[in-house]
Amino acid sequence: MPDLKPRSRQVTDGIERTAARGMLRAVGMRDADFAKPQIGIASSWNEITPCNLSLQRLAQAAKEGVHRAGGYPMEFGTISVSDGISMGHVGMHYSLVSREIIADSVETVVEAERLDGTVLLAGCDKSLPGMLMAAARLDLAGVFVYAGSILPGHVDGREVNIADAFEAVGACARGLISREELAEIERAICPGEGACGGMYTANTMASAAEALGMALPGSASPPAVDRRRDGIARASGEAVVGLLEKGITARQIMTREAFENAIAVVLAFGGSTNAVLHLLAIAAEAGVPLELDDFNRIGDRVPHLADVKPFGAHVMSTVDQVGGVPVVMKALLDAGLLHGDALTCTGRTVAENLAEIDPPGLDGTVLHAMNDPIHPTGGITILRGSLAPDGAVVKSAGFDAAEFRGRARVFDGEQGALDAVGDGTVVPGDVVVIRYEGPRGGPGMREMLAVTGMIKGAGLGKEVLLVTDGRFSGATTGLCIGHVAPEATDGGPIALVQDGDPIVLNMTTRTLDLDLPEEELEKRRADWAPRDPGRRRGVLAKYARLVGSAAQGAVCTPQ
Repeated sequence: MPDLKPRSRQVTDGIERTAARGMLRAVGMRDADFAKPQIGIASSWNEITPCNLSLQRLAQAAKEGVHRAGGYPMEFGTISVSDGISMGHVGMHYSLVSREIIADSVETVVEAERLDGTVLLAGCDKSLPGMLMAAARLDLAGVFVYAGSILPGHVDGREVNIADAFEAVGACARGLISREELAEIERAICPGEGACGGMYTANTMASAAEALGMALPGSASPPAVDRRRDGIARASGEAVVGLLEKGITARQIMTREAFENAIAVVLAFGGSTNAVLHLLAIAAEAGVPLELDDFNRIGDRVPHLADVKPFGAHVMSTVDQVGGVPVVMKALLDAGLLHGDALTCTGRTVAENLAEIDPPGLDGTVLHAMNDPIHPTGGITILRGSLAPDGAVVKSAGFDAAEFRGRARVFDGEQGALDAVGDGTVVPGDVVVIRYEGPRGGPGMREMLAVTGMIKGAGLGKEVLLVTDGRFSGATTGLCIGHVAPEATDGGPIALVQDGDPIVLNMTTRTLDLDLPEEELEKRRADWAPRDPGRRRGVLAKYARLVGSAAQGAVCTPQ
């Protein structure tokens, strides 16, 4: 039988550990507890954002589960950043950076304290991948627990959520709605605790974690306020001790096949483009080779099935009502599009878990039938071309045009674009190019929901293309292309674009081109010089020095 205390013996056993045991007694351990495996309960709970509010109670439930299974839980916290609050200003520079801080901080505590396993609780966009990156890096017994999504608000009988607020700002700026109507939306969008309700980044990554096998089956979709979540957290605490008993660690679960399953589920849901960035980063930590082109390869076979926001009609709580993520996974498995033999945190395979759950079939409305998909291919597409030789990402789930040709409107940073949309100088046929917002150039690869929301709210969502080396919120939909690589700071072609240049997007050939002669581009390259980043201090300076390309997940590596 595997040793249930593969690491914590270093702090509990022998006379040399007298001081350590004394400190552990002060936190509540008794003689019998020193024989138990020590399980870290890592939580990103805070009172900054509704996304994380349920984690305090869920951590308590997870600890109950660990105790019940014969382990000893030890709770500790890490940070979390609210994308919705930090959107559209300097604060967004810190959002993606927080993913690395979360992974680093969890690694630091678990390694320093020699914990034997982890239950990892998160509720915000970057805390989910940050926790999964930590699990992959540590390669211990680990189970992920999601905080759950928020319920929708209501205005005049229609459902509203955070994305409606950003779009309403654009509509108000153009005089399409009144300040009073805007205020009504503001008061309705967040009726309680939980992560943003559509198939935005948090719900996308929760679905990916379930498909990856790192979260319990059926755990992604129940809302934050639903007491089923307490049961899920309790069972997760029991499950991590079960993994120790079986000798199963995170990298035995996070295999190449598991990542392909996660990609398939994300594409079937038409999930957030941020999933591309995050799955690449998690795979890098797990030592699994994963590339941008894998998303197109899998997407060519996997249909887009879910009619969910931001491009569709429904939110995650509605997906929960029709059976949740297992419904999609079972449909994909039956179609031969999932690896059913992939191991999961239950100690059983994907196929065994689904057989036990026996989820209902696709309902045909929220989750379309396999023979009646919303789109025949997955909801995210990887582009290449002269403007993005290393790749770019578009949410094709909300993109029905085959081609877009337009004139470049170039902005070195997000604020200029926000001002131009607000004052009405962005017009149909424009390609808004926002550059120097990549991982290094930003630094931090800011999300652009404020801009995309304003464009859509102003009635230009199908008439203006946005291209950036930054990224988009999961709530973004429409003609928006992000993650352009190489980024402008690294001298990528996006740095050479000038106002009025013709840009061509072709969804059929999956190409994004700057339609200029090569001689002209060579001339511009010769004249281009790197921008002075100005004085950077603290975490942004460290991040800019270490971070890599978005095409590889924007991971930080020693240099």
